[in-house]
Amino acid sequence: MVTPFDDLADPPVRGFLHAPSAPSGNAIILTHGAGANCQSKLLIEMSDAFAAAGFTVLRFDLPFRSERPTGPPRPGSAARDREGLRRAVELMKERQRGPIFLGGHSYGGRQSTMLAAEDSQLVDALLLLSYPLHPPRKPEQLRTSHFPKLKTPALFVSGTLDPFGTVAEMESALKLIPAAHALHEVEGAGHDLAIKKTFGDLPSRVVSEFQVFVEKSAKPAKSAK
Repeated sequence: MVTPFDDLADPPVRGFLHAPSAPSGNAIILTHGAGANCQSKLLIEMSDAFAAAGFTVLRFDLPFRSERPTGPPRPGSAARDREGLRRAVELMKERQRGPIFLGGHSYGGRQSTMLAAEDSQLVDALLLLSYPLHPPRKPEQLRTSHFPKLKTPALFVSGTLDPFGTVAEMESALKLIPAAHALHEVEGAGHDLAIKKTFGDLPSRVVSEFQVFVEKSAKPAKSAK
């Protein structure tokens, strides 16, 4: 079941809640990239796949998108977007007692990693879809300064044709992360992770990969809950 979700706090958390028919106790929060919103095809299909696997899913618009329907984030808005992510996590923790995961596509995923680097206890693991390692054609402008502080397990999903970072560049950058991490390659996909405008079985494959990754990287203290 998918229902609208609207929290009127500041910053707002507006989106959709996917309630699984057979809850596993897990929950994941997913958000969008700089040019999209939570109604993107990728987020909808990923959310449906996670819900089918028993996850409660909150997909929501970052604060910058709640403030205006189109256009990229304005300079200086990233901190407020991270506040929105933190608020979304807090709201999910009020509803769920099990593990809470966080992630998103491109800009949304990047802000998730930055927030987790600031607070390693915020969530149990991260899912990063097409992490924007650098701007296209500007490989020297790496967005990795916070990676050495990232102590939350993180699964990255990248297309082999992504102009924001090659697989080789991603593999090199991920060595900076001290937490458990892994890279799932999507052959023939670009930054949108689609192949010929479709995702095929990618969402279900990512969910399965994420479940295995989380199980392997779970800390003893958490697994003993």
